[in-house]
Amino acid sequence: MRGLTHRAVDEAAGLPPGSASNLARTRAALLELTLAHLVELEERALAPALESGLTALDRRPSREVLVGLLVEALQVQIADVRRSLARYELALEATRRPELRRVYDRAGRRFRDPAVALLAVLGSPDPVRHSRQLVAFTEGVMFDAIAGAGESPSREDTHAAIRELLDGMLGPA
Repeated sequence: MRGLTHRAVDEAAGLPPGSASNLARTRAALLELTLAHLVELEERALAPALESGLTALDRRPSREVLVGLLVEALQVQIADVRRSLARYELALEATRRPELRRVYDRAGRRFRDPAVALLAVLGSPDPVRHSRQLVAFTEGVMFDAIAGAGESPSREDTHAAIRELLDGMLGPA
């Protein structure tokens, strides 16, 4: 994170010196813009999986459709190591900067709120708590595959693990 400076952004973007500071006067503003851009990149990367999965869930809400959606989303996130590592860096930075924490949490709700709604539709007795557990589980799988000591899980392993988690939350299918 120390390398994220106005000067570094100008150089990486091939812009004249001072360009980044015209958009973001302070380091805090630069971090917020970086996080906003990262959220856009994640939404763009996840859009195909989310659109097809959410369309399928609208037509036929089922646990298996949700499992497929989550497997696809995890595979997309794990495949883009650079973007995922940037998100981890920003998450750690947000632990030290309350103003960034608020932005980070607000951005996270864009991904977490749909999980609450989906789990409610699938019959969760506590969709808020279950969505937190689901997000924590998927984040753990991602972190282990990207920055931990684990390997990237296969689609089959991911599918089985998510199905087992949902069975524990919602009861057997």
